[in-house]
Amino acid sequence: MHRQDQEDVVVAALHEAGFVETLDWRPIRFVVTAPDGREIDLHPLVFADDGSAVQASPEPERPFAYPTSCFVTGTLLGTSVPCLSAEQQVHFHQGYEPSERDRHDMDRLRRVFGIATHF
Repeated sequence: MHRQDQEDVVVAALHEAGFVETLDWRPIRFVVTAPDGREIDLHPLVFADDGSAVQASPEPERPFAYPTSCFVTGTLLGTSVPCLSAEQQVHFHQGYEPSERDRHDMDRLRRVFGIATHF
């Protein structure tokens, strides 16, 4: 996820790091891929003054909602980073047939956070 109004800067930084766009479903999402196969699935968000956000969806009248509480801080190699709560990640992994990557991600959330997932 990223702030939609910062997308040009995000894309330029990823391009500089060797990523190229491999999927374009804007305004809902797009994917960039590195030469070694790493992928980043980017979701443009529009933030409200209260810190909540929305993301476009295939049904324009029903955007995906991100409540303020879903934006949390995690740690990656000792560095604090902004991220989505585990509960929000589980919420967004509902309503479709999961891929192997989705199954892996949900397994990790169950193991690390001890939360229930639907698959």
